[in-house]
Amino acid sequence: MIERYYKKNGEVTTKQPFRCEGYVEGGVITNDRQEDVLMENVPPFLRTLIVTDGTVTKTLEAYYWEPVSVDILEQGLTKAKLPIPWLDVQNDDDILIRKVHLRGVDSGKVYANAMSVIRPSVIPIEQRKRLLDRSIGIGALIRDTGLESYRELLEVGIEHSLAYLHVDDIAKPKKLNLVYRTYRIFMGGRPALLITETFPWELYQ
Repeated sequence: MIERYYKKNGEVTTKQPFRCEGYVEGGVITNDRQEDVLMENVPPFLRTLIVTDGTVTKTLEAYYWEPVSVDILEQGLTKAKLPIPWLDVQNDDDILIRKVHLRGVDSGKVYANAMSVIRPSVIPIEQRKRLLDRSIGIGALIRDTGLESYRELLEVGIEHSLAYLHVDDIAKPKKLNLVYRTYRIFMGGRPALLITETFPWELYQ
């Protein structure tokens, strides 16, 4: 999945009117067949999730009224095979890859999947250590660093990809329509994290 970032040239997608506004008259997002989908046809709560700059986990808990767990599926240090311009990462730089899903504790529904690419060199040493040993989440990381942070929405769209709707189905994913958003988080004025979240359309109808 990280390959999606290697293909970007560093420019923010121009056809993204939702970077600054929640409502854009006639606004569209594009699917992986390059077809435009009217934003007004996207389920209302899903629209809210992809344009918000708040905490997705808390928003899901408030809407579905159940605790939501952030389960780490994969995490590890690796080397970038190619530059990632959106993150100012060069070929062979150290990056931390983290994959999680957001699971309803009571329902078992998987409301979202997220992949993060993190520049460890930008994270303060103590928080970096806690991140690597999985004792801290990204939300807590941002709060605990004390550094000024800023989220920038880079792109939103729809793709037809393998995913699962329930934690029991994790071993048998199926092709689903996923609404996604990619954003980056700046810390101390430098891009530190690049995150893509995917939301299965079916769960939000």
